[in-house]
Amino acid sequence: MTFDTRQGGLRQNDLRNEDLDGDTLREECGVFGIYGHPEAAALTALGLHALQHRGQEAAGIVSYDGERFHSERRIGLVGDNFSSAKTIERLHGAAAIGHVRYSTTGETILRNVQPLFAELEGGGFAIAHNGNLTNGLTLRRQLVRIGALCQSTSDTEVFLHLVAHSRRLRFMDRFIDALRQIEGAYSLVGLTNKKLIGARDPLGIRPLVLGELDGHYILASETCALDIIGANFVRDVENGEIVVISDEGIESIKPFPPQPARPCVFEYIYFARPDSIVHGRSVYEVRKRLGEELASEAPAEADVVVPVPDSGVPAAIGYARASGIPYELGIIRNHYVGRTFIQPTQTGRETGVRMKHSANRGVVAGKRIVLIDDSIVRGTTSVKIVKMMRDAGAREVHFRIACPPIKFPDYYGIDTPEREKLLAATHSLEEIRRYIGADSVAFLTVDGVYRATGYEGRDPETPQFTDHCFTGDYPTPLADITGEAPRQLSLLAEAG
Repeated sequence: MTFDTRQGGLRQNDLRNEDLDGDTLREECGVFGIYGHPEAAALTALGLHALQHRGQEAAGIVSYDGERFHSERRIGLVGDNFSSAKTIERLHGAAAIGHVRYSTTGETILRNVQPLFAELEGGGFAIAHNGNLTNGLTLRRQLVRIGALCQSTSDTEVFLHLVAHSRRLRFMDRFIDALRQIEGAYSLVGLTNKKLIGARDPLGIRPLVLGELDGHYILASETCALDIIGANFVRDVENGEIVVISDEGIESIKPFPPQPARPCVFEYIYFARPDSIVHGRSVYEVRKRLGEELASEAPAEADVVVPVPDSGVPAAIGYARASGIPYELGIIRNHYVGRTFIQPTQTGRETGVRMKHSANRGVVAGKRIVLIDDSIVRGTTSVKIVKMMRDAGAREVHFRIACPPIKFPDYYGIDTPEREKLLAATHSLEEIRRYIGADSVAFLTVDGVYRATGYEGRDPETPQFTDHCFTGDYPTPLADITGEAPRQLSLLAEAG
């Protein structure tokens, strides 16, 4: 999370004129770490390349060679900054951690690029973080009042200061002491002169997996980062678990009382790469099942099923398979376009979506189409896509969304707009249909998502996932939002 201290009111622009790049969900970051391998930095760069979808604004690697820490942090893509042999050669050592970042607010500046590093009493400590601390701003204010000097606007730095200010003697006791003070969602990888450390929040909201390559352990946000380097998947790091990797092997510490995990359901819907395995489930297969559930809940009389590429493709395959309607590529995506070049004119805005997507007229013209997408956020892209289908000659356009309506903002590491800018939070289903210009619109139900992941439905007493964007059920306190004083997690077990 990045703190933004600027003030200002919300703009009341027509949503159709919003930047198309703002009409999507964005994960904040991905993390990677490896211990004991002679090519640690090169493998970390490859792992970050596989995690590029989790953050495209900045990347960094910190390595340790037994005597010194080495850091390379850059603005931009992994491939643009870490493909040079000279860069990798500067990252000496057999241990390294890395990070890819997407910032939610404010500008991307080098001081916010992770991993962050600090010299502590016992030696150097580098840290990379995926997620948001929901009491990070509150803790930051407290730390500043007692003399902490903050060099970034990232809540990851708050964790560094908590470790530094702990009065515990052993480093791991300091690390655990810091974990006890933070709330929200986090997967952390840390590097000291003796250890590689991984940690997940008590609910396991953000993902973290353990892998192995030639006897050396690896930590990564997704299994696709293991696949790219030929590593073996060992297991998921459990919710509330700390994994400590050193020359002595691997140690598991569980400082929090056991509780059911509630991983973020959006890993299956949108964030994770389709070829990743998340908590034992193939992301690709789950997304196809989302489409199958959608076909069952919201059938349509149509001639072809068309995905909005690329995120809508697996769900469209599932919808077509369940409905018996042929699957066709009615939209072609240009993979050589980066961020949309938005002009400050209506012509420029209309051009923006066509730079990324083009209608396949031979498939669309004269047809009744079922258009499948993974989500609707602001709705601006949906308006453009439906109009594109109409302009290409589609006779009817039935929009189907492979997740429930997004009605609530996220505070755990997903960049969502304010609630006032979430289309489903401010419009009825019929208003959404009219707004985007479709003949019909339907969303998958919350229970449909749970069925696609193998459950009979959502357990309202003990929900199996973190799903607050649909339900408003936030699983942790939101001290920075509500203004409540931060509290430590209750009934904490003492670390040994």
